[in-house]
Amino acid sequence: MSNQISVGDASPGCQKVDPILVADNVSRQFGGLTAVDVAHVEIPRGKITALIGPNGAGKTTLFNLLTGFDKPTTGTWTFEGKNLAGVASYKVARLGMIRTFQLTKSLSMLSVIENMRLGAQKQAGERFLAALIRPLWRAAENRITEQAEELLKRFKLDAKRDDFAASLSGGQRKLLEMARALMAEPKLVMLDEPMAGVNPALTQSLLDHIKDLKSNGTTVLFVEHDMHMVRHISDWVIVMAEGRIVAEGPPAQVMKDQAVIDAYLGAHADIDLGTVSIKIAKDDN
Repeated sequence: MSNQISVGDASPGCQKVDPILVADNVSRQFGGLTAVDVAHVEIPRGKITALIGPNGAGKTTLFNLLTGFDKPTTGTWTFEGKNLAGVASYKVARLGMIRTFQLTKSLSMLSVIENMRLGAQKQAGERFLAALIRPLWRAAENRITEQAEELLKRFKLDAKRDDFAASLSGGQRKLLEMARALMAEPKLVMLDEPMAGVNPALTQSLLDHIKDLKSNGTTVLFVEHDMHMVRHISDWVIVMAEGRIVAEGPPAQVMKDQAVIDAYLGAHADIDLGTVSIKIAKDDN
């Protein structure tokens, strides 16, 4: 484990040497239900961090709060030292914190290449007056298109370049959403269940792309139920249950934590953490 992560004090909310994201006292209530109640959490820079927990633990809600898609009841958080509490989602994305969704958000009736172009930041042609004068944005669009085509080749979607996004399989849409996120050249990518609904034939491809993100210096935070994937690619694991962080640490250590077994996996059948044999109930929502 890198010295960027405090392995010696792997308790909930432990401090990291150089965190890219730090959140304090973040809570979200829906009527009388507290969906998120996180006292303190830090995401290590340049690493792959898994956020795990049972259905209803508050993982996606926490994602929504940190990325500006929902408003917290209380709390503050910083990204690269910048306060993001109350900042709109599009401004969060411009700062380099990009997320994907469990249910993909591709624009179905646009082509794959058009979806990719939309992911690029600071496009002159998006301004009303500039859009009327093609020479002002033509060179930038050509550059963006080249970048998009390179990513489509990398994600093996180049053959689908001109197809409608609606024609892609579920796994291909996951790949497209991840590729489109990279068009923004993010510093932190947040993936919400990247393997959900993906054909096993594409699983390894997605795993490899996530590891490539880390190799290219991008920090990754992902929500996942597949413990094999978590053990295989993550450097650090954070566990949520009932809206709170109950454990965190290296994957091997977390899988043996009694709090994790009790709060996250203890209620499920056919579980053997030692061999990572897990059947997760899908009806816990």
